[in-house]
Amino acid sequence: MGEHTVTSFDDELEHIDRLIRDMGDLSGSMLAGATQALLETDNGMAQRVISEDTIMDAKQRELDDLAITMIARRQPMAQDLRAVVGAIRMAADLERIGDLAKNIAKRVGAVGENATPRKLSHSIETMSELVLLQVSRVIDHYVAREPEALQALRADDENIDIQYTAIFRELLTYMMEDPRNITACTHLLFCAKNLERIGDHVTNIAENAYFVMTGTQLPVSRPKLDETSMTVSAA
Repeated sequence: MGEHTVTSFDDELEHIDRLIRDMGDLSGSMLAGATQALLETDNGMAQRVISEDTIMDAKQRELDDLAITMIARRQPMAQDLRAVVGAIRMAADLERIGDLAKNIAKRVGAVGENATPRKLSHSIETMSELVLLQVSRVIDHYVAREPEALQALRADDENIDIQYTAIFRELLTYMMEDPRNITACTHLLFCAKNLERIGDHVTNIAENAYFVMTGTQLPVSRPKLDETSMTVSAA
């Protein structure tokens, strides 16, 4: 992004970038904390994640207010306008990631007093690590202004879809094998779905960031490999 005649405009753009970085860091922290709380039945950690959602909401409001003020006062055009509008869209997706992490944390109390059995939770942990890496990378690529890397990252969402489908089938199998697993597996299924949705929001961020940098849109169609709807239909 080039230098502007009005230095304060560059400062405001940097402030928006900083808020996006802060929201990216917070969303990653909330996701990691929610997963740890779920796997270890750590209610204290779960409550911390839930409370952090108010911080995320406040940062989104701050970014929205700044962006709207910039549009009204500066009347940016071309790349500058894309940067401001794109930031509003990315902040909305980051806020939703925070909401989904909070939803996972809220499941902790419902799962039970004991830690989730390892055989049930291992795949969730693996999927969470994959999603967390995507959240971290999309912000890194945005900050570094790496559009090609964003395009590749968007395609990598396929791996999250595949993992989700595998978890869906695995947890259904555990429930059929032993009815005592039904409660824990049901909550884990909801958590896996939230992780899959976080992956979708990362994809949205990558698409918006790519547009901010290049002025062109990535192809609209990207095949989704979540086969769980077909599994349910066939049942």
